[in-house]
Amino acid sequence: MALTLRSSTSFISKPLKSPIKPSNEPPSLISFTSPHKPLSGTSCRVKPLRASSNDIIGPVPVEKLHPGATAKTHGSNGSTRVPIYVMLPLDTILKGNDGKSIVNRARALNASMMALRSAGVEGIMVDVWWGLVERDGPMRYDWEGYAELVRMAERNGLKMQMVMSFHQCGGNVGDSCSIPLPPWVLEEMSRDPDIVYTDRSGRRNPEYISLGCDEIPVLRGRTPIQVYSDYMRSFRDRFSDYLGNVIMEIQVGMGPCGELRYPSYPESNGTWRFPGIGEFQCNDKYMKASLQAAAIEAGHREWGNGGPHDAGHYNQFPEETGFFKREGTWNTEYGNFFLNWYSDKLLKHGDQILSSADSIFTDTGAKLSAKVAGIHWHYRSRSHAAELTAGYYNTRNRDGYIPIAKMLAKKGAVMNFTCMEMKDEQQPGHAGCAPELLVQQVKKAASSAGAELAGENALERYDEGAYGQVLATSQSENGVGLCAFTYLRMNKKLLEEGNWRNFVSFVKAMSEGGRRNSLPRSHSSHSDLYVGFVKSGDRKPEAEAIAA
Repeated sequence: MALTLRSSTSFISKPLKSPIKPSNEPPSLISFTSPHKPLSGTSCRVKPLRASSNDIIGPVPVEKLHPGATAKTHGSNGSTRVPIYVMLPLDTILKGNDGKSIVNRARALNASMMALRSAGVEGIMVDVWWGLVERDGPMRYDWEGYAELVRMAERNGLKMQMVMSFHQCGGNVGDSCSIPLPPWVLEEMSRDPDIVYTDRSGRRNPEYISLGCDEIPVLRGRTPIQVYSDYMRSFRDRFSDYLGNVIMEIQVGMGPCGELRYPSYPESNGTWRFPGIGEFQCNDKYMKASLQAAAIEAGHREWGNGGPHDAGHYNQFPEETGFFKREGTWNTEYGNFFLNWYSDKLLKHGDQILSSADSIFTDTGAKLSAKVAGIHWHYRSRSHAAELTAGYYNTRNRDGYIPIAKMLAKKGAVMNFTCMEMKDEQQPGHAGCAPELLVQQVKKAASSAGAELAGENALERYDEGAYGQVLATSQSENGVGLCAFTYLRMNKKLLEEGNWRNFVSFVKAMSEGGRRNSLPRSHSSHSDLYVGFVKSGDRKPEAEAIAA
């Protein structure tokens, strides 16, 4: 089974010179028939390329859940074009038989990149796993697999967003492989289990180092912030020739799944199930010491005993708990103290890592970004319980996203937000979900803070309805639009004929600034592309000569 792209207008800037044998992984055959005109327009995050639903989405009714924010113009330097990036598979880079990192399924990946480029995609995003790069010991870095990937992207005329992934892969939504933290870090966890997040019942979470020890030398004489900084500095030195021309963005990982949040809703071993409220993660000894010091400073020593006792369990609902119910403890003097401390610790953590990244990557031409989770369930409740346990102090009476946006804007970093594809009406009624209202709030927060906003889809979607929702969300409202969108994720299913048609139409519509609210019905003329699957015996001679 092979992938064929036929197009009257190709986006490949120049013909490929040397064929590569087809891989046994799709796509294994790509055919392009004619030269193209260069992509036009620039985005707020990238430089111009050198190489080379049927659903109509109307205005979303706004429920007045938060104070309004005054919008200010920012973003894409006057351009309405929204560039599209595509996330690569989580296991794109693996450890090879010789002990060095390699590109996984390289020939198939090269073919996929050709397909993306032909569709008008701006670039790709990839996780740069701490657990792979620094696996052999402190400050022993293996960049070889990523170096080959960057060269491959450059050959295909694609830009890159590279994620400094200081978290483990495995145990969350969409995790298809397991990449733990570096072995020497796991050894330190065994010696001192309190360097990882801990819930009220004492359950440890090895996804990410607890921010409670950010400034304590718990990693063989270095603090976690120092370890992350040394890693990013080594990355900068290794890829200095590509920063600002191929590598356009460094997304700085700040927590589980690379997101600035606490691991309050871990899916591993069935600990949490949607739409549970999650649990506060403040019971390792370092977080407890910080809480106790804050309580003493506030004149209430009794407030420093490990967080709320009435906040329930992972899979409860707000009204089943004393803390999160309508008139619960969250809305008391103690609740305000605790939630301020908990969210401020997260903000400080993000600010410290981002400040380090800013000093390391300044003048390289690469943009910084950070990812914020789209926690949309129980949004319609007064307490916004699921957001609170994740560290976002966002309630009916308080906007928790403006402080985050201001922190990012101070460093010129893009705020990357998820769940852009979701509609309120598609969510289960009992969960109190409101992804559209949440996205509207975040857009206003970013505008108020002067931060650039980019988006991602939270779940894998291939349908016109999801694409149409992203198109609607990307549109500028009072100066608030998306400066880029990263699509989750490159895989075989995306390349299926109907899914690929929808995707190409989506990319084209976003390149026009999201002016359409729905995808076109047909792509039978002009620069339309489609994906056809052909048997190996049906390949034409000229197609055989085009490398995947």
